[in-house]
Amino acid sequence: MDFLAAALLGVVQGLTEFLPVSSSAHLVLARAFFGWNVDEGAFGLAFDVALHAGTLVAILIYFRRDIAVMLAAVPEVLSANRGPGKVGRLIVIGTIPMVVIGLLLAGWLEDHARTPAVIAVTLALGGVWLLAAERFGARTREEDALTAGGALLVGTAQAAALVPGMSRSGSTISMAMLLGLTRESAARFSFLLGIPAIGAAAAKEGVHLLKTGMSLHDAQLFALGMAVSALVGFLTIKFFLKYLTGHSLNVFAYYRLALAAVTVGWLLTR
Repeated sequence: MDFLAAALLGVVQGLTEFLPVSSSAHLVLARAFFGWNVDEGAFGLAFDVALHAGTLVAILIYFRRDIAVMLAAVPEVLSANRGPGKVGRLIVIGTIPMVVIGLLLAGWLEDHARTPAVIAVTLALGGVWLLAAERFGARTREEDALTAGGALLVGTAQAAALVPGMSRSGSTISMAMLLGLTRESAARFSFLLGIPAIGAAAAKEGVHLLKTGMSLHDAQLFALGMAVSALVGFLTIKFFLKYLTGHSLNVFAYYRLALAAVTVGWLLTR
């Protein structure tokens, strides 16, 4: 059962990291609903970070050409007014709120916010946020049209997603759309902005695991979960970016609201 749970959680992570429905919410709720050792043993926070590392691999592979172009444009990062150099600068700026808020609050949130009750609230809030982005966003600009202030706002939305249930992709895509970006540009910027944050979290937990060690069984579970989340994540990015060319985010907003209602119902009947 452990290996089946690891694979299923990998599927959940791969789907929900990039769709604006909150991967952390689904991982916590999947454990809670099915009794998979909630935040204990092999399937605790370290396993969540391993799954996020899998989806980081998916981002790096899918956007490998974009990343290569941005790396080549590093000498232009400070001066570029458009293009990959400016996008690279915006990603650096947008990462600042995550660093600051993460250092101040990440530990407290890990200890107190990973509960179905909190997630029911944040799922609903995030759903309303998506609906607002669809209703009020101009959706006419590309990602390199963002200003430094706009990048900070998107980065702040990413930091807000440290609260489980808010959704990193949902929060950042919504903010970028409200700042005028098209759905596809908002999603691309959101995924690229996630690389430093996800990479830092994975590195931090990786160092911890190297110090504490793990059994062969747990290592196999981690490897399986990462591989599944990477594969499913890659396919999800490909689908989602194509989907956004002709569809709104409303369906994801309604799904979030429905899942919030289901979670409240589950809490009331326990």
